[in-house]
Amino acid sequence: MSDIAAPVSPKASRFRLDRVVAMVCIALVGYCAYAFFSGIGAISTALAAFSWWTFFAACGLAFGNYVLRVFKWEFYLSRLGIRGVPKLESALIFFSGFVFTVSPGKVGEMFKSWVLFETHGIPVEKTAPIVIAERVTDVLGIVVLILVGSTAFGGQKALVLAGVGVFLVLTLLLVISSQKLSYGLIALVGKLPGPFTRIAPKLHDAYASLATLVRPRNLVIPTIISIFAWMLECLSLWILLRGFGEPASVALCCFFYATSTLAGAIIPVPGGLGV
Repeated sequence: MSDIAAPVSPKASRFRLDRVVAMVCIALVGYCAYAFFSGIGAISTALAAFSWWTFFAACGLAFGNYVLRVFKWEFYLSRLGIRGVPKLESALIFFSGFVFTVSPGKVGEMFKSWVLFETHGIPVEKTAPIVIAERVTDVLGIVVLILVGSTAFGGQKALVLAGVGVFLVLTLLLVISSQKLSYGLIALVGKLPGPFTRIAPKLHDAYASLATLVRPRNLVIPTIISIFAWMLECLSLWILLRGFGEPASVALCCFFYATSTLAGAIIPVPGGLGV
């Protein structure tokens, strides 16, 4: 059995879980420190006047984001010719990837590929590229929301950030679209010492899946889904602000939420913490 497709040992699982718990604790400490220095009294006063129905409405909108992204997951599976996975089970497998969502660039979401392998014997290298395709279309969708939100005011800095995001996506797509360049990079990996020589053949299979997923015709529908999915997150911010009595416009909320999300995605820190 290959190193990539082999089940994760209990020791490795505990190690990864420890890292996830550590990142959650760091985030919790960070938010508590922010609350302390911002003034506990002021926060308590604001919460006392908060309309709590907006909290539940925002949770519903945020959950809608994940539901839409399940459809994107199903779209990618169908494009890779993966059949026979019950829809409910497939959705649960998709949600399992969020166990490691605090990993840098959310690469830990490849855990769902491991679950697919364990439950249906589908090679990890075939479905792992879905995570990359998801990030590509997420960035494209978020850039659209930044451009829409920037109409609320002159956000030149955010437009520069959007341009950086588009540049990175186009660069990635350019590399993937060139088989000669991609296979050349894989060959270089195969020449590295240690386990890299065994990984290189798997990268060939992974590249075949990734090249399929990022074809222009396979980018349109997932990008549209990403726009609407992340729009729901922007609306959740908008409705929470309404709960605090802040009349911010939807466009402004799209701008701020999408900009901060893109910044957190571009800068490789776990879960975008601090960004």
